[in-house]
Amino acid sequence: MTPAPPTPSPDRPHPPGAPVPGHLAVILDGNRRWAEGRGRPLADAYEAGAERVRDLLTWSEEAGIRFVTVWALSRDNLCRPPRLVEEIVQAIIKGLWRMAAEDRWPIKVTGSVELLPHTEQADALRLVERRTADAPGSILTVAVAYDGRRDIVTAAARASRHPAAEITEDLLASYLSTAGHPDIDLLIRTSGEMRLSGFMPWQSAHAELYFTPVCWPDFDRTQFDRALAAYAERDRRRGL
Repeated sequence: MTPAPPTPSPDRPHPPGAPVPGHLAVILDGNRRWAEGRGRPLADAYEAGAERVRDLLTWSEEAGIRFVTVWALSRDNLCRPPRLVEEIVQAIIKGLWRMAAEDRWPIKVTGSVELLPHTEQADALRLVERRTADAPGSILTVAVAYDGRRDIVTAAARASRHPAAEITEDLLASYLSTAGHPDIDLLIRTSGEMRLSGFMPWQSAHAELYFTPVCWPDFDRTQFDRALAAYAERDRRRGL
C-alpha cells in the first residue's frame, strides 16, 4: 500500500516529493471584484492578473509541472460592453508579449480569436505563438474567446472526415485545441465561483477540482502551494 503524503503545514504546505499535476489549468476569475474592492480601474486588475500568470509559470516550472493552461477570456465574455472587452484583450496581449520577450516559455493560444474586436489583436496573439515556439520551458496555453462546447463540435466535424469505424476517443482528442497535451490533472478556479462554465469539458473529465475564494490578482505562492497540497492528498482512482 502506497503511504499517504505528509500532512501539509502552514509553513510548508506542499511537502517535497509529493505528487504534482502534469497539466495544471486555472480559470482566472475575480478581476472585476478585485478592482471594485480597491476602487481601482478595471484595467489595473487585468494588468495585475496578467503579471500573475507569469508568476504561475515560474511556480509551476519550479514544481515540475510541464503543461499550464489558463482561461483568460471566454467566448461569452465577448458580449460584455465593447470598451471592457477592449481593455481585457489589450491586457492579455500586453502581458503575453512581456512574457514572450523573456524567451522562457512556449505560449500557445486557443479559442475563437477571429471573433476579437480587431483583426490586429488575433494577429498579435498568433505572433506571440511564433515568437515563443522554440522556448525551452513549461508550455503555457492561453484560452482566449474560448468555449468548450465549440472546441468539441469543431473536433467532431474534423473527425467526421474519417470513416465511422475509425472514429475513436483518441482520434477526436487529436482534433481538440489541446491536441498533444495530456488531460488536465488539476483545475483551479479563483474568486469563489464553484463551476466550470464550459471550460475544457473533455480535457477535464478526470481532473481534480480546486476552488478558492481568492481573486485571481491576489493568487500568490501560498495559494498555489495550498492547491498543490490539496491535489497531493487526493486519491485519484479514476473509477477503480
